[in-house]
Amino acid sequence: MASVTITVNGQKRTADVEPRTLLVQLLRENHGLTGTHVGCDTSQCGACVIHVNGKSVKACTMLAVQADGASVTTIEGLADGATLHPMQEAFRDNHGLQCGFCTPGMVMSAVDLVQHNADPSEQEIRDWLEGNICRCTGYHNIVKSVKAGAAAMRKTKTKKK
Repeated sequence: MASVTITVNGQKRTADVEPRTLLVQLLRENHGLTGTHVGCDTSQCGACVIHVNGKSVKACTMLAVQADGASVTTIEGLADGATLHPMQEAFRDNHGLQCGFCTPGMVMSAVDLVQHNADPSEQEIRDWLEGNICRCTGYHNIVKSVKAGAAAMRKTKTKKK
């Protein structure tokens, strides 16, 4: 067994895991953070996207021991209490989801995109989300949601200055 300590959504957590344990398993099974989904087990679908040290990562491709000492944000950590993150609100308000299975990964990827590019074009959004698969929506409302979320994040950032 290996001891892994990560800061998840602002809370320091330690768990003993087998060295082959994937980060997605640690989050779901040890820490009860089931918003990070397991969709394909092959890093193709993007349902497991989280942020590790501020960058989007597919948690099904990273061993838990590789994250030791890292800061991890999951979909559960985006909201501020009962107040949704602007990107979460945008997905809700613009119908960027249907079954919702891909939504956590889409939202986490979109937040990372906007941190790199505050005002992405439709094509830039589509290119960035290429590693996230949705089997329900056809992507139109997802792209619309990311555009709205980006605008709301810019507005929020301006208010904080």
